[in-house]
Amino acid sequence: MVMMKDNGEEFPKKLQLYSFSTSPPSFSVRIALNLKGLDYEYKAVNLFKGEQHRPEFLKINPIGFIPALMDGDMVLADSFAIILYLEEKYPQHPLLPCDLAKRAINYQAANFVCSSIQPLIRLPILKYIGDNVGLEEKVPWVHKHVGKGFTALEKLLKDHAGKYATGDEIFLVHILLHLALNGTKTKCIFVVVQVALDGSADVLLAPYIVGYLQRYNFDMSEYPLLSRLAEAYKQVPAIQDAMPEKQPDFPIN
Repeated sequence: MVMMKDNGEEFPKKLQLYSFSTSPPSFSVRIALNLKGLDYEYKAVNLFKGEQHRPEFLKINPIGFIPALMDGDMVLADSFAIILYLEEKYPQHPLLPCDLAKRAINYQAANFVCSSIQPLIRLPILKYIGDNVGLEEKVPWVHKHVGKGFTALEKLLKDHAGKYATGDEIFLVHILLHLALNGTKTKCIFVVVQVALDGSADVLLAPYIVGYLQRYNFDMSEYPLLSRLAEAYKQVPAIQDAMPEKQPDFPIN
Protein backbone atom coordinates (compact mmCIF):
# COMPACT_ATOMS: atom_id res chain seq x y z
CA MET A 1 0.00 0.00 0.00
CA VAL A 2 1.28 3.48 -0.90
CA MET A 3 0.98 5.86 2.06
CA MET A 4 -0.39 9.29 1.14
CA LYS A 5 -0.21 12.66 2.87
CA ASP A 6 -3.36 14.71 3.48
CA ASN A 7 -2.53 16.80 0.41
CA GLY A 8 -2.42 13.71 -1.80
CA GLU A 9 1.37 13.49 -2.04
CA GLU A 10 3.14 10.21 -1.37
CA PHE A 11 5.25 9.88 1.76
CA PRO A 12 8.90 9.36 0.86
CA LYS A 13 9.99 5.74 1.15
CA LYS A 14 12.20 4.94 4.11
CA LEU A 15 15.85 4.27 3.32
CA GLN A 16 16.79 0.60 3.45
CA LEU A 17 20.31 -0.44 4.42
CA TYR A 18 21.51 -3.97 3.68
CA SER A 19 24.12 -4.43 6.37
CA PHE A 20 26.12 -6.88 8.49
CA SER A 21 26.76 -5.86 12.08
CA THR A 22 30.54 -6.42 12.17
CA SER A 23 31.31 -5.34 8.60
CA PRO A 24 33.46 -2.16 8.71
CA PRO A 25 32.03 -0.80 5.42
CA SER A 26 28.49 -1.32 6.74
CA PHE A 27 29.55 0.28 10.02
CA SER A 28 30.78 3.39 8.19
CA VAL A 29 27.48 3.85 6.35
CA ARG A 30 25.54 3.45 9.61
CA ILE A 31 27.67 6.22 11.13
CA ALA A 32 26.98 8.51 8.17
CA LEU A 33 23.23 7.85 8.37
CA ASN A 34 23.25 8.53 12.11
CA LEU A 35 25.25 11.74 11.78
CA LYS A 36 22.77 13.04 9.23
CA GLY A 37 19.82 12.01 11.38
CA LEU A 38 18.34 9.81 8.66
CA ASP A 39 15.83 7.13 9.58
CA TYR A 40 16.37 3.81 7.82
CA GLU A 41 15.24 0.19 7.83
CA TYR A 42 17.97 -2.31 8.73
CA LYS A 43 18.17 -5.35 6.43
CA ALA A 44 20.57 -7.93 7.85
CA VAL A 45 22.75 -9.91 5.43
CA ASN A 46 24.81 -12.62 7.18
CA LEU A 47 28.17 -12.86 5.41
CA PHE A 48 29.21 -15.95 7.36
CA LYS A 49 26.16 -17.81 6.05
CA GLY A 50 26.78 -16.59 2.51
CA GLU A 51 23.51 -14.65 2.32
CA GLN A 52 25.22 -12.06 0.11
CA HIS A 53 25.35 -14.69 -2.66
CA ARG A 54 21.68 -15.66 -2.51
CA PRO A 55 19.55 -14.81 -5.56
CA GLU A 56 17.27 -12.48 -3.61
CA PHE A 57 20.23 -10.32 -2.54
CA LEU A 58 21.95 -10.47 -5.93
CA LYS A 59 18.84 -8.80 -7.33
CA ILE A 60 19.67 -5.88 -5.03
CA ASN A 61 23.43 -5.90 -5.68
CA PRO A 62 24.64 -8.22 -8.47
CA ILE A 63 28.22 -7.88 -7.19
CA GLY A 64 27.22 -9.60 -3.94
CA PHE A 65 28.86 -7.07 -1.61
CA ILE A 66 27.49 -5.17 1.36
CA PRO A 67 26.55 -2.57 2.28
CA ALA A 68 23.84 -1.70 -0.20
CA LEU A 69 21.44 1.22 0.16
CA MET A 70 17.97 1.58 -1.33
CA ASP A 71 16.63 5.11 -1.54
CA GLY A 72 13.31 4.88 -3.34
CA ASP A 73 14.13 3.49 -6.77
CA MET A 74 17.84 4.20 -6.30
CA VAL A 75 20.05 1.24 -5.35
CA LEU A 76 23.68 1.94 -4.50
CA ALA A 77 26.51 -0.29 -3.30
CA ASP A 78 30.04 0.48 -2.01
CA SER A 79 30.34 2.31 1.29
CA PHE A 80 32.34 5.27 -0.05
CA ALA A 81 29.91 5.82 -2.92
CA ILE A 82 26.95 5.54 -0.54
CA ILE A 83 28.44 8.09 1.86
CA LEU A 84 29.15 10.58 -0.94
CA TYR A 85 25.62 10.07 -2.27
CA LEU A 86 24.16 10.77 1.18
CA GLU A 87 26.35 13.85 1.46
CA GLU A 88 25.01 15.29 -1.80
CA LYS A 89 21.35 14.38 -1.38
CA TYR A 90 20.99 15.07 2.35
CA PRO A 91 23.00 18.22 3.16
CA GLN A 92 22.24 18.29 6.90
CA HIS A 93 25.34 17.75 9.05
CA PRO A 94 27.92 18.01 6.24
CA LEU A 95 30.49 15.19 6.15
CA LEU A 96 32.96 17.24 4.15
CA PRO A 97 34.49 20.55 5.27
CA CYS A 98 34.02 23.74 3.25
CA ASP A 99 37.76 24.42 3.32
CA LEU A 100 39.28 22.97 0.13
CA ALA A 101 42.55 21.90 1.77
CA LYS A 102 40.76 20.06 4.59
CA ARG A 103 38.39 18.49 2.09
CA ALA A 104 41.37 17.22 0.10
CA ILE A 105 42.92 15.64 3.22
CA ASN A 106 39.62 13.92 3.92
CA TYR A 107 39.58 12.47 0.42
CA GLN A 108 43.21 11.40 0.69
CA ALA A 109 42.80 9.66 4.03
CA ALA A 110 39.52 8.04 3.06
CA ASN A 111 40.88 6.72 -0.20
CA PHE A 112 43.96 5.41 1.58
CA VAL A 113 41.84 3.37 3.95
CA CYS A 114 39.60 2.11 1.15
CA SER A 115 42.42 1.23 -1.25
CA SER A 116 45.46 0.38 0.90
CA ILE A 117 44.10 -1.13 4.14
CA GLN A 118 40.59 -2.49 3.72
CA PRO A 119 41.17 -4.63 0.56
CA LEU A 120 44.02 -6.54 2.24
CA ILE A 121 41.93 -7.61 5.23
CA ARG A 122 38.63 -8.48 3.60
CA LEU A 123 36.94 -11.70 4.67
CA PRO A 124 37.68 -13.54 1.36
CA ILE A 125 41.39 -12.68 1.64
CA LEU A 126 41.65 -13.89 5.24
CA LYS A 127 39.68 -17.03 4.40
CA TYR A 128 42.05 -17.77 1.51
CA ILE A 129 45.08 -17.33 3.79
CA GLY A 130 43.54 -19.60 6.42
CA ASP A 131 42.61 -22.28 3.89
CA ASN A 132 45.76 -22.25 1.77
CA VAL A 133 48.56 -20.89 3.94
CA GLY A 134 47.50 -21.66 7.50
CA LEU A 135 45.16 -20.33 10.16
CA GLU A 136 48.16 -19.21 12.22
CA GLU A 137 49.13 -16.76 9.44
CA LYS A 138 45.91 -14.73 9.48
CA VAL A 139 46.66 -12.55 12.51
CA PRO A 140 50.30 -11.80 11.48
CA TRP A 141 48.99 -10.80 8.04
CA VAL A 142 46.47 -8.39 9.57
CA HIS A 143 49.01 -6.92 12.00
CA LYS A 144 51.52 -6.33 9.21
CA HIS A 145 49.21 -4.56 6.79
CA VAL A 146 47.12 -2.67 9.34
CA GLY A 147 50.34 -1.59 11.06
CA LYS A 148 51.72 -0.18 7.81
CA GLY A 149 48.45 1.62 7.23
CA PHE A 150 48.29 3.06 10.72
CA THR A 151 51.87 4.31 10.46
CA ALA A 152 51.01 6.14 7.25
CA LEU A 153 47.84 7.62 8.74
CA GLU A 154 49.71 8.88 11.80
CA LYS A 155 52.08 10.77 9.49
CA LEU A 156 49.31 12.06 7.25
CA LEU A 157 47.12 13.39 10.06
CA LYS A 158 49.68 14.69 12.55
CA ASP A 159 49.60 18.26 11.18
CA HIS A 160 45.83 18.36 10.70
CA ALA A 161 44.28 16.75 13.76
CA GLY A 162 42.30 18.62 16.37
CA LYS A 163 39.79 16.98 18.66
CA TYR A 164 39.19 14.61 15.75
CA ALA A 165 41.24 13.50 12.77
CA THR A 166 41.31 16.77 10.87
CA GLY A 167 39.81 19.33 13.18
CA ASP A 168 37.18 19.69 15.87
CA GLU A 169 34.24 18.30 13.90
CA ILE A 170 33.33 14.81 12.70
CA PHE A 171 33.83 14.40 8.96
CA LEU A 172 34.13 11.72 6.31
CA VAL A 173 37.60 10.61 7.31
CA HIS A 174 36.44 9.86 10.85
CA ILE A 175 33.80 7.47 9.63
CA LEU A 176 36.45 5.29 8.02
CA LEU A 177 39.03 5.82 10.73
CA HIS A 178 36.73 4.64 13.47
CA LEU A 179 36.17 1.47 11.46
CA ALA A 180 39.86 0.82 11.25
CA LEU A 181 40.42 1.44 14.93
CA ASN A 182 37.40 -0.62 15.87
CA GLY A 183 38.83 -3.55 14.00
CA THR A 184 42.16 -3.86 15.76
CA LYS A 185 41.34 -4.51 19.36
CA THR A 186 38.40 -6.76 18.92
CA LYS A 187 38.57 -5.36 15.55
CA CYS A 188 40.15 -1.99 16.14
CA ILE A 189 38.41 1.34 16.57
CA PHE A 190 40.04 2.65 13.39
CA VAL A 191 37.28 4.59 11.65
CA VAL A 192 39.54 6.04 9.00
CA VAL A 193 40.71 9.57 8.76
CA GLN A 194 37.70 10.74 6.84
CA VAL A 195 35.60 12.04 9.63
CA ALA A 196 38.31 13.53 11.71
CA LEU A 197 39.18 16.20 9.24
CA ASP A 198 35.94 17.95 9.55
CA GLY A 199 33.62 15.06 9.61
CA SER A 200 34.03 12.88 6.56
CA ALA A 201 37.40 11.39 7.43
CA ASP A 202 36.26 10.17 10.82
CA VAL A 203 33.20 8.49 9.36
CA LEU A 204 35.45 6.10 7.46
CA LEU A 205 38.31 5.89 9.92
CA ALA A 206 36.42 5.11 13.12
CA PRO A 207 35.13 1.65 12.16
CA TYR A 208 38.58 0.38 11.25
CA ILE A 209 40.31 1.72 14.34
CA VAL A 210 37.64 0.34 16.64
CA GLY A 211 37.30 -2.91 14.78
CA TYR A 212 40.91 -3.99 14.63
CA LEU A 213 41.62 -3.03 18.21
CA GLN A 214 38.84 -5.28 19.37
CA ARG A 215 39.26 -8.25 17.06
CA TYR A 216 43.03 -8.61 16.83
CA ASN A 217 44.29 -7.19 20.16
CA PHE A 218 46.28 -4.67 18.18
CA ASP A 219 49.00 -2.83 20.13
CA MET A 220 48.23 0.86 19.64
CA SER A 221 51.14 2.20 21.72
CA GLU A 222 53.00 3.16 18.54
CA TYR A 223 50.04 5.18 17.27
CA PRO A 224 49.31 7.91 19.85
CA LEU A 225 47.19 10.04 17.53
CA LEU A 226 44.97 7.16 16.44
CA SER A 227 44.70 5.98 20.05
CA ARG A 228 43.48 9.43 21.08
CA LEU A 229 40.96 9.44 18.23
CA ALA A 230 39.70 6.02 19.30
CA GLU A 231 38.91 7.44 22.74
CA ALA A 232 37.27 10.54 21.25
CA TYR A 233 34.97 8.42 19.11
CA LYS A 234 33.60 6.79 22.26
CA GLN A 235 31.94 10.12 23.10
CA VAL A 236 30.11 10.49 19.77
CA PRO A 237 26.53 9.10 19.98
CA ALA A 238 26.22 8.67 16.20
CA ILE A 239 29.25 6.37 16.25
CA GLN A 240 28.26 4.49 19.38
CA ASP A 241 24.75 3.83 18.05
CA ALA A 242 26.32 2.35 14.91
CA MET A 243 28.52 -0.09 16.85
CA PRO A 244 28.17 -3.77 15.89
CA GLU A 245 26.77 -4.79 19.27
CA LYS A 246 23.92 -2.26 18.89
CA GLN A 247 22.64 -3.86 15.66
CA PRO A 248 19.71 -6.31 15.45
CA ASP A 249 21.84 -9.06 13.86
CA PHE A 250 24.38 -9.11 16.72
CA PRO A 251 25.59 -11.42 18.18
CA ILE A 252 26.42 -13.43 15.10
CA ASN A 253 25.62 -17.13 15.09
